[in-house]
Amino acid sequence: MSLIEFSKEEKHILVKNIQVYFRDELEQDIGNFDAQFLLDFFCEKIGPYFYNRGLYDAQAVLEKRLDSIAEAIYEIEKPTEFVR
Repeated sequence: MSLIEFSKEEKHILVKNIQVYFRDELEQDIGNFDAQFLLDFFCEKIGPYFYNRGLYDAQAVLEKRLDSIAEAIYEIEKPTEFVR
């Protein structure tokens, strides 16, 4: 699997959010370089867990919709002598 990558604009926003979190919640200033390094770490080590969770959630939604479609098709099926 390839690394999770963000655009420059997204990365800028994420780095700023990390810096704000450190300042507001931990009462620590973190520099731009350190925040980028932390973001890269999360993308590499933690990101795949969130990515996979998103895939699992999307798969569950899709399965539910497919079940709904299958039920709708069954409801409009015309009776015949053929039994499946």
